Amino acid sequence: MEQQQIRALIESGKTVLGIELGSTRIKAVLVDAAHRPIAAGSHAWESRLENGIWTYPLEEVWAGIRACYAQLAAQVHERYGAALARIGAIGFSGMMHGYLAFDKSGNLLTPFRTWRNTITGQAAEALTSLFSFNIPQRWSIAHLYQAMLNREEHVKDVAYLTTLAGYVHWQLTGQKVLGVGDASGMFPIEDNAYSRPMLAKFQQEADEMGYTWKIEDLLPTVLPAGAAAGTLTETGARLIDPSGTLLLGAPLCPPEGDAGTGMAATNSVAVHTGNVSAGTSIFSMVVLDKPLHAVYPEIDLVATPAGQPVAMVHCNTCTSDLDAWAGLFTELLSGFGHEPDKAALYDLLYQKALEADGDCGSIVSFNYYSGEPVAGAAEGCPLLTRRPDGRLTLANFMRAQLFSAMAALRIGMDILFEKEHVRLDRLTGHGGFFKTKGVGQRMMASAMGVPVSVLETAGEGGAWGIALLASFLLYRTEGETLEGYLAGKVFCTDAGESLAPDDGLRRSFEQFMARYIPCLAAEQKAAAALYDSK
Repeated sequence: MEQQQIRALIESGKTVLGIELGSTRIKAVLVDAAHRPIAAGSHAWESRLENGIWTYPLEEVWAGIRACYAQLAAQVHERYGAALARIGAIGFSGMMHGYLAFDKSGNLLTPFRTWRNTITGQAAEALTSLFSFNIPQRWSIAHLYQAMLNREEHVKDVAYLTTLAGYVHWQLTGQKVLGVGDASGMFPIEDNAYSRPMLAKFQQEADEMGYTWKIEDLLPTVLPAGAAAGTLTETGARLIDPSGTLLLGAPLCPPEGDAGTGMAATNSVAVHTGNVSAGTSIFSMVVLDKPLHAVYPEIDLVATPAGQPVAMVHCNTCTSDLDAWAGLFTELLSGFGHEPDKAALYDLLYQKALEADGDCGSIVSFNYYSGEPVAGAAEGCPLLTRRPDGRLTLANFMRAQLFSAMAALRIGMDILFEKEHVRLDRLTGHGGFFKTKGVGQRMMASAMGVPVSVLETAGEGGAWGIALLASFLLYRTEGETLEGYLAGKVFCTDAGESLAPDDGLRRSFEQFMARYIPCLAAEQKAAAALYDSK
């Protein structure tokens, strides 16, 4: 009976589609009117380091979206015997920040520069001073200003700047708009709009350098959650589904960044709540009740999809080095004729970490695949070091790896807790770091000193988060807030399982950090030596 009901929902065009372009995977989720996932699709991809720039070719964006959607549509047909033609609402999200610059004809002027690049230090420092507001290296305005300082030829021709989600949305609807959360990672936001005083300061810089464009004309229009953001055009429908089955006309919610969808997917849009996304990168989002007292280079000030101010600690690497070690172990086992199940291998490695010595056998690990501004590291350089009298066991090694994945985040969170006395009632975790039940969650709670919850539905990730924002567009009542919608209609039956900090693990993490901080100098020198020896 339920399958027949879902089929009727699909055929009547009352489902909602969310697609997110993450760092390593593009994922699509189709949900019903009760926000339950009924079909999904995914496509793996990865960034490339080309000429010193981390990038994704735009043709891979569309190839990935089409592959992801085709898988989802095939699943819909297989499960429910229905063709996915009409959709009630659609939402797209993607990696925040970065640099996508287009000329007036819509041509890409330079390869996509992703959030992972740490090549804008001069610009970020100058803008932070100019604005008295922290501008991290990965922000779009830092990329633009660095290109201006570099006197790059293309800058004079820039007519539009956007993020990955904003680019996809523009191609599908013709609308140059962006959700307020994603926009807050391009340029500072005040009251759901770009800061006018800061726009004026930047424009003066551009004028003095001889550029004729106006900065506010280059940026997407800012929209809060629930706002109408255009409809799917015929051209857009064919970009997603070349088969011709998908029909035009579906409304789209404002495109959002992965931080905003993480907040939606974990019900972390209310004041004093927060979430931590731990996968390829790791970042925490804490919704504030008042402004911070000072400017910190380690803390970004961004916004929820509804425009509430958020303190964000963003670190470029989380599980990448851990994944590389898991690949090495898989290669070793394969040499003995064993092909381990990937999920089982990760479960074993994570569980082993719980058996470690308190001092992790003196092992200190740095997981930096790219520069890590929060820790003051300019270049990526994974590094493993230990005392010769320490115990090198699998358990100690794995605990050091898991601690390393959280260490840079802790540096930033200490500023919020110790200097700003930010109150955090609830921290919700999502991402691959939390897949092994109880381990990553317990580690995170102990490292941050805050109870951590993991929701059953949060495993659907950002694609589900943007589907919720599209559902909010479709189903919200007049005057209903995003906070009220999520709490009352989505998460009313899923409070999540909360784990408090473990005293033993907390002491162990403090021991690790007591070695980690002094060893940062060795990490930086090793990176400099490796890159200078090219």
